[in-house]
Amino acid sequence: VQLVESGGGLVQAGGSLTLSCVASGFTSDDYAIGWFRQAPGKEREGVSVISNMDATSYYADSVKGRFSISSDNAKATVYLQMSSLNTMDTAVYYCAFSWRTSNMELLLTRPDLFASWGQGTQVTVSS
Repeated sequence: VQLVESGGGLVQAGGSLTLSCVASGFTSDDYAIGWFRQAPGKEREGVSVISNMDATSYYADSVKGRFSISSDNAKATVYLQMSSLNTMDTAVYYCAFSWRTSNMELLLTRPDLFASWGQGTQVTVSS
């Protein structure tokens, strides 16, 4: 499985940005894609995850109400719409692929259950 992220960049606080993750190299419809982020000097954090089968999703508390995850199955693409961005959202954002599609809340806390990772895209929020 290969994943390619795009859409990162520099945005002012309060602004919005949409990240995309294109997945390829598989044929099953039963999978989940998650977004993680890692800021300098901090541990990797799960941001959001979505199941491709039924679109069940889950968000970290830090982004609930501000971020929205969605998928376009025909394009094998997952989007992360980010709004009301603040400087704490500055990080490298990674999308990751998992064959697990149950319990999205647990899955987001288990990066070891994700089999493939993208190269990451930088998001920088200026004050």
